[in-house]
Amino acid sequence: MKVFYTPRQSVRDNESFSPSAGKPAAFVEAALRGFPGQIEIIDNFRGVSPKGIALAHHPERVRRVLACEENNGFGNRKPSVAASLPWTIGSLYAAARAAVREGGATCSPTSGFHHSSYASGGGFCTFNGLVVAALLLKLEGLVDKVAIVDFDIHYGNGTDNIIGIKRLSWLTNHSLGGFATELRGDKDIEAWLAGLPGELDRVAGKSDLVLYQAGADPHIDDPLGGLLSSDQMRRRDRAVFRWARARAKPLTWNLAGGYQEPIAKVLALHLATVEECLAAYES
Repeated sequence: MKVFYTPRQSVRDNESFSPSAGKPAAFVEAALRGFPGQIEIIDNFRGVSPKGIALAHHPERVRRVLACEENNGFGNRKPSVAASLPWTIGSLYAAARAAVREGGATCSPTSGFHHSSYASGGGFCTFNGLVVAALLLKLEGLVDKVAIVDFDIHYGNGTDNIIGIKRLSWLTNHSLGGFATELRGDKDIEAWLAGLPGELDRVAGKSDLVLYQAGADPHIDDPLGGLLSSDQMRRRDRAVFRWARARAKPLTWNLAGGYQEPIAKVLALHLATVEECLAAYES
């Protein structure tokens, strides 16, 4: 499995409750240790330029955040966080580009996208790399339609905001956070899991690429989540990967949220996603 990672996209200390800024390095270290010989690190990609980021965001906000004149999504102005942002988006874009050009599934060990709207950030999200990556691929002529399957527990309000402002009718956002409250117990959750292939056909069947936010925060023990058991999390991922494989649908997945402590609990859920991805594409 190709993982698009450079140390430039990871920040050890972001002065935030969220571990997202430092999670790329921790994830890559754990994945290489847990799946020896099965992970290929790709690091020969570039960061996305301010002009590229501004495809989805107000140019002045992009300038101010990168210059540390305005708070990032973590609520601070740390230069290390600002420096990582072009590379975080670059990781997702490069991974998605490879998936479209080569087929199969790729991984971008990134978080902090879907609460970032056109003119603001928040919720540990600074810039919306999901939308930026889709726009860059569209400009290259590599895709006509892109589907974001956002199975983080929280609603991707920033993604919908940009889609609306930019009138991106070719980009769809299917967010678990938009209907999670309808899953009121195991019976509802099991029915949702059983119906996932049909749901994915409906929301992503006509897309040229799926951007899958495989968030760890829907887990029942997550302080900001509280929905799926560990087994149900695995079956969520299994359904998505097997669906994409069966339909030869290029897919790029990223880490998204996860807030349990210690971080080893979050990493264990992300590594289960790795395992399900490998199993789906090696079978």
